Amino acid sequence: MIISVLGSGSWGTSLAVLLGKKGYPVKLWSRRNDLAAAIARDRVNRQYLPDAALPDTIVSTSDIDEALDAAQAVVLAIPSTGVRQVLSSIRGKIDSDALLIHAGKGLESETGLRGSEVIAAELGNEIGRGCVALSGPNLAVELACDIPTATVVASSDMDRAAKAQEMFSSPSLRVYRNTDIAGVELGGALKNVFAIGAGISDGLGYGDNTKATMVTRGLAEMTRLGVALGADSKTFTGLSGFGDLMATSASRLSRNLRLGMMLGEGKGLEESLSALGQVAEGMPTCEAAYLLGQKHGIYMPITEQIHAVLFESKPAKQAVCDLMTRDQKDELC
Repeated sequence: MIISVLGSGSWGTSLAVLLGKKGYPVKLWSRRNDLAAAIARDRVNRQYLPDAALPDTIVSTSDIDEALDAAQAVVLAIPSTGVRQVLSSIRGKIDSDALLIHAGKGLESETGLRGSEVIAAELGNEIGRGCVALSGPNLAVELACDIPTATVVASSDMDRAAKAQEMFSSPSLRVYRNTDIAGVELGGALKNVFAIGAGISDGLGYGDNTKATMVTRGLAEMTRLGVALGADSKTFTGLSGFGDLMATSASRLSRNLRLGMMLGEGKGLEESLSALGQVAEGMPTCEAAYLLGQKHGIYMPITEQIHAVLFESKPAKQAVCDLMTRDQKDELC
């Protein structure tokens, strides 16, 4: 099976390394010519994943047609802000029988659409319905280093989910199936918002009690919004929900956590994003989640305060104060 991985950031590169180690011929596509050339020359992605050598089975290219030629599986590892543009450029270039896996973890900020929904909009409903989403507590650096973890592949087409499960399974990655693609995609996306919140807590110098509160109440918000959008509440207790939220909110490898930490320390947004040097999916997803919450009338106070910090220049300490002093509620409401 020839596999095309579209996106050569840390996540796309780590997936390519995993698949390449299994012996699959992999074509790793980069948007930038210079990055593709450097990866081909050095056999490592020095910019995004410098400690993971690329197996000989991986070919690096910036030519999208070359990347897709004869591909029997296509993995989209593109930030949410670029998914639609890439999809529009490959319309009609993917074989209808090819296995299409969406591995991104974000929502389109303007529309609030999940990755599979953007795929359906750009490539057609048939391809959208048959695509597979991959999500879980899978920090790219750890995955590339063969540190044991688990993930979920979800699709309404269980035959395709089973194929993806077999494709990604390895001694260091246990893969589960799920039919709730909405819940799996939403869990993977929304947890990034609350990872920024967890980072803000750390940056302000607060302790484990605060972070535990942030993560637990964040999970409640994820679940409320997810159910309103058609997801199964049980999915959010699994790997793509609580599991990914736990990893992303705790690890210094998490870009979203680091962004929140810098904001909590008092750094400006532009300064923090520049220092980060990579996309933090929690930022555009926060915009989408905020708008979706407003549209569907979902109570999302943490999301609203993180949104205010990111987009309205609200001081982080004031956001925490407003969360702590709002009207008292029943825990399960």
